Amino acid sequence: VQLQASGGGLVQPGGSLKLSCAASGSIFSIGVMRWYRQAPGEQRELVATITSTSGTDYADSVKGRFTISRDNVKNTVYLEMNSLKPEDTAVYYCNGDIKATSRTIGSYWGQGTLVTVSS
Repeated sequence: VQLQASGGGLVQPGGSLKLSCAASGSIFSIGVMRWYRQAPGEQRELVATITSTSGTDYADSVKGRFTISRDNVKNTVYLEMNSLKPEDTAVYYCNGDIKATSRTIGSYWGQGTLVTVSS
């Protein structure tokens, strides 16, 4: 099982980006999916969570600006980020609780995608 994150880049303050995280491999089912971020010199921070039934939760710092969603057919989770601020600059990682076809359950991480908010 692998997670592949994409969609990062350079954006001006107030702009938008949409991150994607695609799961592939011998997947039986996907449970909770999360987006984390880690700014330089900071600890990794949980940004958004989505359950298998699309219940969502957000860090206070991104509420009203970020939206997490998932496509269970494509095994993909998204993070739509609007009204971006310089303090949103970080490497964004996806994480998921995935049951493989072997029925083992693991916590998997994507490789990270860099988001830079700067004028």
